[in-house]
Parts: sequence; structure tokens; C-alpha cells
Amino acid sequence: MNGSNAGVGVVRAARWIGLTFGLPVVLLAVWWVASADSESYYLPPLSGILASFDDVWFGERFVQDVVPSVLRLAAGFGVALVAGGVGIVIGSYRRVRAFCEPVLEFLRAIPPPVLVPVLILFAGLGHTMKVLVVVSGCLWPILLNTVEGVRAVDEVLAETCRSYGIRGWARLRHLVVRGASPQIVTGMRQALSVGIILMVISEMFAANNGLGFTVISFQRSFAVTDMWTGIFLLGLLGFGLALAMRAFERRVLAWHASALGPVGRPTDRHSGRG
Repeated sequence: MNGSNAGVGVVRAARWIGLTFGLPVVLLAVWWVASADSESYYLPPLSGILASFDDVWFGERFVQDVVPSVLRLAAGFGVALVAGGVGIVIGSYRRVRAFCEPVLEFLRAIPPPVLVPVLILFAGLGHTMKVLVVVSGCLWPILLNTVEGVRAVDEVLAETCRSYGIRGWARLRHLVVRGASPQIVTGMRQALSVGIILMVISEMFAANNGLGFTVISFQRSFAVTDMWTGIFLLGLLGFGLALAMRAFERRVLAWHASALGPVGRPTDRHSGRG
């Protein structure tokens, strides 16, 4: 029995590895072959990019540029996540939502990169400005998805809570937040992608470190191969954070996945059949 379970675990692990890394490996292989004979100064072969990768990033530059960028991204994402919790209040009360909706629609229509000069005026050129740029983009996917998730809470469950006298913190935790959590996590996943982009953009404005600063410095000094290593590193960072977010989603929303069943439909146990 243990051997059978181990075999099933190995098959599942192999399937996960294949589904997760299969396409990236194929694309890298195509890139490697297609660029093998490249003599273009602006499109160096992938082999040359990978050969330079260690020398460029595994050293002082990792501490001076990569770590600050990741910390800024984490700080901005965290602030946006906390601020996005206001969406629970907005989504819970119809009058509050009607009052806030025009302002929210106005603010979310402003592209975050446009705010960079304004944030420089108020926050200067330091870390605070760069974190605020990330916040300005990450906030809206989290906030608006939270509002919609709270609005979509099952009315039958809400009425059941009222019938059993479940109020206050217990209602907020077990009904509102739990019911809205799939939508909230969706907003978090969208915000993370936006945050990486804005992290790079913010570091291209009067910065002295960070991934965005380093990549643009390589471009300006015509260190094209080194520039490509920075772009490759940003792709790896995004891929790694996406895997981390997927693992977080799988853990937090395990109940939701089991409720939907293997094909994304409610199971018999939850749909009232059987």
C-alpha cells in the first residue's frame, strides 16, 4: 500500500514538473538553437547570455541591486494588500459602495507610471517613492477584486448566519472573508504582475541601484549581453513569484478547489445531488 502511494506521488510530482516547466524548457531550447549562430550585436546567442549570467548577478550586484528591488516589491505589495482590505467595508455596504465608486473609477483609470513624477515631488528619490509607485499599481486589482468578492458572497449563507446569530468577527472571518477569498487571491495574483513592472519602472527614474537601474545602465553603456542577463533575471523572478503565489493559492483555497471538484464544477456533496 505504501509503495502504491509512493508511486502515485511520484507520478503526480512528474506531472506537475512537466506541466510547470515543460513549455519554458521548450521555449529556451528553441531560443538556444535559433540564436546559436547569431552574430548580431543586439541579439546575442542564449549561450553567451547564460555564460555571463553568473558573473553579472552572483556577486556584489545581487546584494546591491536584486535584494533592494525584491524588498521594494514586497513592501509595496504588502502595503497594497493591507490597504485593499478597505474593500471589505466598501463591498459590505451598498451606500458606502455608491459613495466611493466614482472616485475609485477615476483613480484606477490613471496609469501608475504617470504618477511617478508626482510621487518624486512629494516623496523624493529614495526608497519611499519606489515603494509608493508599486503601491499605486498593486492597490487597485486587490481593492476592486475584494469589493466584488464581498458583493458576491452567497445570500443563502448570509441569511443562515443571520438565522443562527453569527455576527461580528465570526461572521467577517467565516462568511465574508472566506467567501470573498477566491476573488481576493485573484486580485493578489494580478497585482503581483503589475508590481514587478512598476518596480522596474520606478528604478529607471533617478535611482542608483535596483534591477531597473542596472538594466537601463547596461543599455546606455552598450553592454547588450549584460542587459539581456538582467531581462532574463526579471523573467526568472516573475516565474518564481508566480510559483510561490500558486502554492499560496493552493494552500489557502484548498477548500474552494475541493468544492469545485476536478473539472471546476460543484461536487455532488456541495450541489445537493446524491
